[in-house]
Amino acid sequence: MSSFPPDPEIQPRPVLSERFLLLLLATVQFTHIMDFMVMMPLGPQLMRIFKIEPHQFSLLVASYTFSAGIAGLIGAFWVDRFDRKQAMLFCYAGFILGTLACALAPSYHALLAARVLSGAFGGVSGAIVLTVVGDVVPLERRAGAMGIVMASFAFAAVAGVPVGLWCAAKWSWHAPFIIIVGVGTLLWITCLMIFPSLRGHLNAGGHVRGEALARLRELVTNANTLTALLFMTLLILGHFMIIPFLSPSLVSNVGLQESDLPSIYLVGGFASLCTSPVVGRLADKHGRLLMFSVTIAGALVPIYFITNQGITPMFWVLVLSALFFIFAGGRFVPGQAIITSAVPARLRGSFMSLNSSVRDMVAGLASLLGGHIIAKDAITGKILHFPTLGWIAIGASLLSVFVASRVKPVS
Repeated sequence: MSSFPPDPEIQPRPVLSERFLLLLLATVQFTHIMDFMVMMPLGPQLMRIFKIEPHQFSLLVASYTFSAGIAGLIGAFWVDRFDRKQAMLFCYAGFILGTLACALAPSYHALLAARVLSGAFGGVSGAIVLTVVGDVVPLERRAGAMGIVMASFAFAAVAGVPVGLWCAAKWSWHAPFIIIVGVGTLLWITCLMIFPSLRGHLNAGGHVRGEALARLRELVTNANTLTALLFMTLLILGHFMIIPFLSPSLVSNVGLQESDLPSIYLVGGFASLCTSPVVGRLADKHGRLLMFSVTIAGALVPIYFITNQGITPMFWVLVLSALFFIFAGGRFVPGQAIITSAVPARLRGSFMSLNSSVRDMVAGLASLLGGHIIAKDAITGKILHFPTLGWIAIGASLLSVFVASRVKPVS
């Protein structure tokens, strides 16, 4: 296996302040995350309206991630050959159009096709956001920067998803996607006007020396890169074995009403929104691996109880949800910082596209696998075999700690 040559920080400082740029990136990421996240709490409503089974609903989730995975793999061949701004504007425009197709979809199969389109562009666009963070923020502050951007997950949960679900209940399931299109259009115009041109990776010569196949070969023949990809695989497997089926289980097994779901995401998202930046700062101060291990340990308890609970009072459901969002979501903050540091800057765009491809493909496979493991009782309507998914998630999470310790920071 080859080793990467030293790579100095070659990305010039952006015109915008670092914090404002991070907030802009976080807002862009918010629309990606909301577009993906809102589908899962819509599960009970979509299953009822389209009269589909859990495995068919899991295909709606998986289609987005599979499409994003394939597009990310293709993106790894070209993303480092362009200015980051140009690449992001192109992909983000495609994401907005794909989400518009979701909003206008009249049937299950039309929605399925629209999810493929929005996933393809959203996956690459999201990878570019993380690449920009890796380009402009020094290693010693990168976990904190990731905490700011990853807070978009929490903000999507605390604001975007509850509002989307409320609109879906008041009007129809199309409404959340219409909101995303509106917000995304305003953001695209904002990025066009003020987002800085980032070409430092081009000045490093990666676009000349690293032609598509050569860059990919350099990545896949490096032991550190492969370890980072394995780490991402386990990280996602520990999360997406249960996430797509959380809302259906809360309605069918725990006894909540569909109208209660916004409260779950509101409380959990608010808890995560408050703690994600703190996790990032602690990771910068005490070490990314240590904080990743702490968040994994904290996630195991809510994962076990969430996948094994029956009829439960609303208070305890909210407590478990908050803990799950804090720790299970929080592990991605130091985890992403570990991953972005695994390659030099000249290859970071290609690697993050490749990494996003692996992430999305694993998420899709986990969703499909989970959809075929669980079943819906024809008489009671309960979701069966959910505890099995919980144990798979716990095992993958524990193994991810060991693999994370094998990833070496390069830049």
